[in-house]
Amino acid sequence: MQLKIMPKKKHLSAGRVPLVLFLCQMIGALDVPLDPKLLDDLVQPPTITQQSPKDYIIDPRENIVIQCEAKGKPPPSFSWTRNGTHFDIDKDPLVTMKPGSGTLVINIITEGKAETYEGVYQCTARNERGAAISNNIVVRPSRSPLWTKERLEPITLRNGQSLVLPCRPPIGLPPAIIFWMDNSFQRLPQSERVSQGLNGDLYFSNVLPEDTREDYICYARFNHTQTIQQKQPISLKVISAKPSKERPPTFLTPEGNESLKEELRGNVLSLECIAEGLPTPIIYWIKEDGTLPVNRTFYRNFKKTLQITQVTEADSGNYQCIAKNPLGAVHHTIAVTVKAAPYWIAAPQNLVLSPGENGTLICRANGNPKPRIAWLTNGVPIEIAPDDPSRKIDGDTIIFSNVQERLSAVYQCNASNEYGYLLANAFVNVLAEPPRILTSANILYQVIANRPAFLDCAFFGSPLPAIEWFKGTKGSALHEDIYVLHDNGTLEIPVAQKDSTGTYTCVARNKLGMAKNEVHLEIKDPTRIIKQPEHAVVQRGSRVSFDCKLKHDPTLVPTVMWLKDHGELPNEERFSIDKDHLVVTDVSDDDGGTYTCTANTTLDSVSASAVLRVVAPTPTPAPIYDVPNPPFDLELTNQLDDSVQLTWTPGDDNNSPITKFIIEYEDAMHEAGVWHHQAEVSGTQTTAQLKLSPYVNYSFRVMAENNIGRSLPSEASEQYLTKAAEPDQNPTAVEGLGTEPDNLVITWKPLNGFESNGPGLQYKVSWRQKDGDDEWTSVVVANVSKYIVSGTPTFVPYLIKVQSLNDVGFAPEPAVVMGHSGEDLPMVAPGNVRVNVVNSTLAEVHWDPVPLKSIRGHLQGYRIYYWKVQSSSKRNRRHIEKKILTFQGSKTHGMLPGLQPYSHYFLNVRVVNGKGEGPASSDRGFHTPEGVPSAPSSLKIVNPTLDSLTLEWDPPSHPNGILTEYTLKYQPINSTHELGPLVDLKIPANKTRWTLKNLNFSTRYKFYFYAQTSVGSGSQITEEAITTVDEAGILLPDVGAGKVRAGNPRISNLTAAAAETYANISWEYEGPEHVKFYVEYGVAGTMASRQVDIATQGWFIGLMCAVALLILILLIVCFVRRNKGGKYPVKEKEDAHADPEIQPMKEDDGTFGEYSDAEDHKPLKKGSRTPSDRTVEKENSDDSLVDYGEGVNGQFNEDGSFIGQYSGKKEKEPAEGNESSEAPSPVNAMNSFV
Repeated sequence: MQLKIMPKKKHLSAGRVPLVLFLCQMIGALDVPLDPKLLDDLVQPPTITQQSPKDYIIDPRENIVIQCEAKGKPPPSFSWTRNGTHFDIDKDPLVTMKPGSGTLVINIITEGKAETYEGVYQCTARNERGAAISNNIVVRPSRSPLWTKERLEPITLRNGQSLVLPCRPPIGLPPAIIFWMDNSFQRLPQSERVSQGLNGDLYFSNVLPEDTREDYICYARFNHTQTIQQKQPISLKVISAKPSKERPPTFLTPEGNESLKEELRGNVLSLECIAEGLPTPIIYWIKEDGTLPVNRTFYRNFKKTLQITQVTEADSGNYQCIAKNPLGAVHHTIAVTVKAAPYWIAAPQNLVLSPGENGTLICRANGNPKPRIAWLTNGVPIEIAPDDPSRKIDGDTIIFSNVQERLSAVYQCNASNEYGYLLANAFVNVLAEPPRILTSANILYQVIANRPAFLDCAFFGSPLPAIEWFKGTKGSALHEDIYVLHDNGTLEIPVAQKDSTGTYTCVARNKLGMAKNEVHLEIKDPTRIIKQPEHAVVQRGSRVSFDCKLKHDPTLVPTVMWLKDHGELPNEERFSIDKDHLVVTDVSDDDGGTYTCTANTTLDSVSASAVLRVVAPTPTPAPIYDVPNPPFDLELTNQLDDSVQLTWTPGDDNNSPITKFIIEYEDAMHEAGVWHHQAEVSGTQTTAQLKLSPYVNYSFRVMAENNIGRSLPSEASEQYLTKAAEPDQNPTAVEGLGTEPDNLVITWKPLNGFESNGPGLQYKVSWRQKDGDDEWTSVVVANVSKYIVSGTPTFVPYLIKVQSLNDVGFAPEPAVVMGHSGEDLPMVAPGNVRVNVVNSTLAEVHWDPVPLKSIRGHLQGYRIYYWKVQSSSKRNRRHIEKKILTFQGSKTHGMLPGLQPYSHYFLNVRVVNGKGEGPASSDRGFHTPEGVPSAPSSLKIVNPTLDSLTLEWDPPSHPNGILTEYTLKYQPINSTHELGPLVDLKIPANKTRWTLKNLNFSTRYKFYFYAQTSVGSGSQITEEAITTVDEAGILLPDVGAGKVRAGNPRISNLTAAAAETYANISWEYEGPEHVKFYVEYGVAGTMASRQVDIATQGWFIGLMCAVALLILILLIVCFVRRNKGGKYPVKEKEDAHADPEIQPMKEDDGTFGEYSDAEDHKPLKKGSRTPSDRTVEKENSDDSLVDYGEGVNGQFNEDGSFIGQYSGKKEKEPAEGNESSEAPSPVNAMNSFV
């Protein structure tokens, strides 16, 4: 048993009397309430309640205060150790201990130094029940040393170089906060290019001329002493000459490709990567073996620093930072290892035991590495403490058995590893106390209906008392099926109802005795605003009224308060309040706002608000018409088994009289959330007598309707459960159909919950044969929708009825319906099958019907199977395909369409019912007469020659009779696709090859080919082919002397088979190997002429393009020369700024020295003033057309003379548009000098 004292649970039950119970706070321990009634005789070991932090950094300018507070009964005494030995405070006049406390105060302001009192302190609080100890408190004074003197040389860099300005602050306690500022104490701007690292250094990815300054100053702020130290200013000068060459990124920090980082669990993991490069690199972060935690990952310092808060062991792994700019990327991998100082899994908790009881102290901690657990008792290692026979140590657990009162003590658990330690005190207090109930007797609890009620029973005892609650004087113990019994003794009623009112008794028992206490509970009706204030729009100077009608418990007196805009009403006579109204007269603009009616009782509070808007007066405004407001305040009266009276209060009709009210109901038991129409009454009524069905949990709502429309529904009324009764209706859709030859499946649509009229809904299923004298057979089944009767004769009519019943009784006698038991396959095949062949593809079949009794089911119709007899060879290759036609009902004849002409068929007929087919009739054979054949299967033209073509074909796949002959029709096609005369040729039926002679050479022919029977001609097949041009031969040159002369190669049997989009050319070749073949072809009618279309020859197209290009160049030259007219004041300028590299112009022909004529098309020589990029370089020449304004700014007079010769720009930008890609030419050179 670990807990004897159960404090009260905090709740909001109104009207309760507060207990005089003082709970003293403690750190990490369960507590004994030091109630004044118990303090006189209840002892408790010490508990440390307050102490200084483990790492205690003090301000050397103030007194040192080392805290140690504890509680216990009797009050504990205090002692201290310093650096592991007893600290005698009486011998040091500067050290005092606060009265009633263990807190030390060391006076170093007047005299003494803080460094004198550096050390490790530990406090011990002791009384007769044990000793508790504090953590080891390491006391150190803060330090803020000065920067060492150093001479800082000015730094000079070229534009674009990288730079690191070191800070290297002095080591202080605690570490300083670093920032960079100038002489004016303004922070230096930082960006992706310039930023401060975690070590305080200032990093430049690349410097710019604006970085030049003489006051880069690193400041170190020591918060503990509120001092700031300053480093000597650093001077930086950036030369803005030619910038450094662009370069890919490299890391300024950290160095190398890999580094290691170790962090402790729970801390903030900070990873940093700062890179230099030009342009400035961008930093990206990824985790190689996982994803970054979403809610704990933050980027600082322009993404150069990655921070993960509350780091855990799962955050260990490889993190990669990537620095990237347009010239490349560089990676650095940081291997992160997360260690952990000890942290609690289960800290030891105080034990309050009675003599002879058992208990355990558990001390479980985790860390990385795994912490070591050490136990102490009363501040002494347990290994050297006095033996205790009731105590057994098992690693992180101390087990106590059969404890005695003299063995009370305080135990300490120390969990430590290389990164820190945890220390927890937990006492074992052995007490023998009978139960005591600390809650005052006869407390009256008042609770609003349908809210939870909490009845207190704070108790104390050792051993831990068992708590029971009773209602009334002779009531039985309350159980948790309706109530909630909390461990602290509180009884909770989740939803208090009117019948929860009464007296409740709390009883506490243990082996030393029993205590009890009575409390009383009253349930009150909630306060409601049944008519709320409504929003209003009124004219200035008029009157407005707001309603606030209440309904409340008669024993509670509500207080009504009106507020305006959540504040008090203006103190003016224009505002008047009576019982249910607020009236404002002579309304002004300042009266607009939100008005709130608040009703308060001692147990609850409700409020409702409305907005008042004040408008300027308008002449007789038209009334606003709208649907009614919902009715409210629904009440149920005259509650009978089959009826109830519903009363309501109408809402505002909004200037249109209410014409009717619509009442709906909800069945919360069977269809919660679904509303059904109940009744409609006149708009002048506010009550309705409603007829009810049995066993329904009714709720009602009302809607009002006027000429505008229907209102929203009212709030639902209270629920009303009617009594159960027998069903008043039977299931519908009763059917009887068999699924097997020996069963009858009876189905029906079951009643819904509303129609059941009571619990235990079942069905009485009855059946008997229609044509027999059998009695009804009945069975009662559960609330299902199907019953199967087995062992019935096949397809027999049955009479069926299904009756409803419930726990109260039976429904009225049901109606009788007829069904049939299951069907079986028909027994007899149709007879006297006759076939009448109508034509080659259609036959008519007749048969006699089968007897009705042999059908053994519902007649579905007759089915004809028919198939064509195959030849013996085809029958071996594939299975005979049977076709099926079904004729519905009792028909005795049918037509078979789609038959194959000149074929032999067989057929049989079967009768069909709902179960399937009956036996087949005898097979009946018949023949179809001949028909026209299908088209020949194929047609090919082979062996074309100059004047002949050979045709080969395959007979029709469906001759549909005996072939009598083939008909071949053909005609030539000329080059314009015109058809020539048609030739008609008859070919014997036994032929599959035919050669046509005396044809025109190199001519295309079109062929039409079809077969015939005695009935007529079949479908035709067409093909086209071309006769050849001539025969071809290849002569090889003579071979060298001494070698055998090769024979002339020969090509023969040249054939061409042409289709719509291709032609197949074949030939036979005799002659040497490894020769090439060339095939010449063309459109029919053009090949024989041997003429070549010159417009399609490549050499001709190239020649025409060259001529067009030359003409274009000549036109450009002429245009340029024409624009050279007028006199230009350039000669004098050229003479004054002569360029030695420019040759003078020849006077005899007007051309430039060393430059060719416009038609010469030679590249410009070295002295050209127009470089390849079409720009004029200033350092080569200060004189150009650009200088004279032939750019945007240049202008000409109407006669072509030049204006503003020296007004142009001195540097020419690169040409834009298509000119940027032109090669230098004489024309360009001339333009640059004109």
